[in-house]
Amino acid sequence: MIIMRSIFAFLLFTFVGLATVFAQPITTSTPGKMLSLAEESLAKNDYYNALEWYDKYYDEVKDREIANTIANMHYQLRDYNKAEKWFKRVVDKDKKNKFPDARFYYARMLKMNGKYDEAIPQFQQFINESANTELVAQAKVEMTGAEMVKDLPDPEALTIENGGKNLNSKYSEYSPVIVGGDQMYFTAMRRDEILVMDGKEKDYHSKAFTASRQGDGWTKAKELGDEINRPGFHTGNLAVSADGERMYFSRMRLNGNEIEESKIYVSSKSGNDWSGAKVLAGVNGEYIAKQPTLGELYGKEVLFFVSDMDGGYGGNDIYYATRKGEAAFGDPINLGSTINTAGNDETPFYRDGTLYFSSTGHPGMGGFDIFSTVWDGSGWSSPANLGKGYNTSVDDLYFSVDKEGYSGFLVSNRPGGRSVKSKTCCNDIYTVDLEKLVLDVNALTFSGGKQLNDVIIQLVEMKDNTEGDTNEKATGEANTANFGLKSEMAYVLIASKEGYEDARLEFNTVGITKSESMTKKLDLKFIPPPPPPPPPPKEPEYETYTTNEPIRLNNIYYDYDDDKILIESERDLSLVLELMNKYPDMVIELSSHTDSRGKDAYNQNLSQRRAQSAKNWLVSRSVATERIKAVGYGESVILNRCTNGVTCEDDEHRFNRRTEVKIISGPTSIKIEKKRLKKQ
Repeated sequence: MIIMRSIFAFLLFTFVGLATVFAQPITTSTPGKMLSLAEESLAKNDYYNALEWYDKYYDEVKDREIANTIANMHYQLRDYNKAEKWFKRVVDKDKKNKFPDARFYYARMLKMNGKYDEAIPQFQQFINESANTELVAQAKVEMTGAEMVKDLPDPEALTIENGGKNLNSKYSEYSPVIVGGDQMYFTAMRRDEILVMDGKEKDYHSKAFTASRQGDGWTKAKELGDEINRPGFHTGNLAVSADGERMYFSRMRLNGNEIEESKIYVSSKSGNDWSGAKVLAGVNGEYIAKQPTLGELYGKEVLFFVSDMDGGYGGNDIYYATRKGEAAFGDPINLGSTINTAGNDETPFYRDGTLYFSSTGHPGMGGFDIFSTVWDGSGWSSPANLGKGYNTSVDDLYFSVDKEGYSGFLVSNRPGGRSVKSKTCCNDIYTVDLEKLVLDVNALTFSGGKQLNDVIIQLVEMKDNTEGDTNEKATGEANTANFGLKSEMAYVLIASKEGYEDARLEFNTVGITKSESMTKKLDLKFIPPPPPPPPPPKEPEYETYTTNEPIRLNNIYYDYDDDKILIESERDLSLVLELMNKYPDMVIELSSHTDSRGKDAYNQNLSQRRAQSAKNWLVSRSVATERIKAVGYGESVILNRCTNGVTCEDDEHRFNRRTEVKIISGPTSIKIEKKRLKKQ
């Protein structure tokens, strides 16, 4: 019986070592001879002859163990329809549970044929009944994948097409990568017939090819030279540096359909050709190393690759090693359990912080599904299934995209490709084209529902609630400004205009997968101008004076060294006369002051004479002499700086030559019109 093996060699080189020449005519063989010939063919890895003989033998004897063997062989040869039928035959007739794992593989074939609703109960029954803990764990992953298919969205703006005959033969193709937008590399067997191992066929190895873009397609693939395609080795898993100057690839030896040896090499560009390849130091060892791809971690160039080295999480795991020199790398480091599983994790490809890979260990739609995980500077995000279109119910691998992220490749054995035998036996290269995502926003400005022009609008990128790059535009005579947007980005729009409150609006482009022109409205609230300041308080028409408060008479002046009342002084004396008549019981002090010029005693005498002159003027107009006390203060009360010894202009001295009035008795306060006291 063939034991199911979780090896990737069958995906790499399907049908290497097949024969179509039968050892002797079937019609003349006995059942025993049929079984013997089947086992001989199987020992030679001649699976198709082996299947022919096993089929004939089963038709003769109905041996259930042979039915299980045939089912396994169809699975290994990726004929999922036939494998499903044969596993169903085994499960239906296995009443004694002689083949306890057959139900798992039957469920898996249902799933890989897209029969998810039928596969789920078969997985559940296997989980309930099986004692194989490792296979039960895998069945749970498979069932989760089958259950999630109905929740995966249909692809939008995605076109995936077969790469055509110039890229694909009826055998399998692998690891397509694009360089510079117009050239691509891949590896393949490049045959359209089943390989016949009859001693005449010598070159049956996988080789590296290149093709160039031609219109909407690709030129016929051209085989690379011996610098890459070394005789006696299988060349596989190409990766090319971004500048197109270095090519990394695997060289493998197979034992039958199992990889016996695989090491990673590098070749540098030499003009238009490639130089002799060098085996990488640090990456290779006593284990399988394959599927290299370049990337960046911690600011350094690294090589991601796949290996079955000890210490992994299951089948094949993804590792990375830091580049140290032309063909030297540091020690391999496992990417960890976030990415690697108990299944096979394969075909890594890195672009701008995102690692794409295929896996059988994460819940998926089929066998191998394509996933993505994002590096945040310290760790990887939980892998996300790329979903329908990228993935199918069969095997989808080797996803890669160009530097802009809108055009790329994947490899799949989905029905509809070119196949040498069954519909799903062989991998083809498929082109992947995403509609270029064009996002923009028209910011419209209003105030109170009416169009508002001449507004400054800022578009601010937000990263982790922190403001990033800012783009600023003015609406001018319109009320709109247009900004281009990035995908998966948060933004804030800020509209500003003098006399209005700023308007803010938050939005983002997260999850948008189709081109879109957005419209965002910002309403700026008008700020009313502040009310005019209140008028200054009205100056009172009257000044109020109380007892002993001096009333300065600004217009009673005297010539220097004279006590005669000047004509211009009579205006204020007339005011005093009016007050005396208005308040008949009022008694006043009428004081006179001199400037500092002259001797103190003289000034004292002069001021007394002047006060007396003012009193005389009032008495001469019928004011009783006892109501007026004339007092001269000389230069004892100077109002400015013009004291003794200070040189001043005459106007400054004149300011000190004044007459003042104080109420001594009578009314406690009086009112005087302010204009009557102003200096003339």
